[in-house]
Amino acid sequence: MDTIVRTAEQIVVIEAARAYVAGIGAIDMTNPGQLAGHLMGAETLLMRIADAFTEPTA
Repeated sequence: MDTIVRTAEQIVVIEAARAYVAGIGAIDMTNPGQLAGHLMGAETLLMRIADAFTEPTA
């Protein structure tokens, strides 16, 4: 993958994570549905970040 495209992808996923965190707001720690939803969203973003920063194999 081209270095410029890869760097752009990394920036996009980091900005997506930043926007997700900024938009979370107050979390009701007694609401298991809300907690699970936030955890699943965070997990998805972390997987995308890991993929963007993993060196491609030949």
